[in-house]
This record gives sequence, C-alpha cells and structure tokens, in this order.
Amino acid sequence: MKRFIKKHPVGFTITVSTIVFTATVSWGIIALMHWAFFDIDRLEPGELITEETSPDGRYTVQTFRNNGGATVDYAVLGVLTFNEKDRGVKNIYWQYHEEEGEVSWVDDDTVQINDQVLQVPDEVYDYRRE
Repeated sequence: MKRFIKKHPVGFTITVSTIVFTATVSWGIIALMHWAFFDIDRLEPGELITEETSPDGRYTVQTFRNNGGATVDYAVLGVLTFNEKDRGVKNIYWQYHEEEGEVSWVDDDTVQINDQVLQVPDEVYDYRRE
C-alpha cells in the first residue's frame, strides 16, 4: 500500500477526497430527509382535544386531533409544555388512525396518552418508529 501511495500520490489523494466528500454529502441528504419527513417537532397541532397538568404542576400535556384531509385518516399529536422553565413546547406523542387523545398522569414525571406510557420530558412515542 505504501508503494502505491508513493507511486500515485495524486490518484490516492483524489480517491480519498472523493470518498470523504461523497460520505459527507450522503450524510447531509439523509439528515435533511429525516428532518423533512420524520421529525414530529415539525407537525402542526390541529384541533385541541384535551389538556392535563401534572400533579406537581411542572408540565402540561395537550392532545390535538390532526385532520390530514380527504385521503388521510386522523392522527393525534401530544404536546408537552414546560410550565416552570422557559423551554417552550415539545411534541412527545404521534399516533395515526386515532381520533381521541386521553391524557392521565401516573405520577409527576409519567404520563399516559391513550395506551402509551411516557416518562417526561425525555421519552417520545412516534408510531412510525415501532
């Protein structure tokens, strides 16, 4: 290998540079596609179904019904609001073929949205990732 590099330094440099460039561009395209098509933080809420505050008052979860139009079924989006910190909101639940969004708090950091139990603020449920 060392002899090849010594004999063909320009060819070796071009080959390595091409591989690195192609890998970087491919990674960028994959990241952009994930952001554009699979990131639930880009979803619009829709019609408010319910809103429940955690027992200690730190969080509020709202569920929204999304109407995708004539050719797409309803979906439910669950949004977590941080009441004590100025962190805004975080989408934590996304379920397709669903119209109801029942919310109940198990404890201060555990919420149940329909049949899914989530540890807030870290866990997220997205039906596409099952």
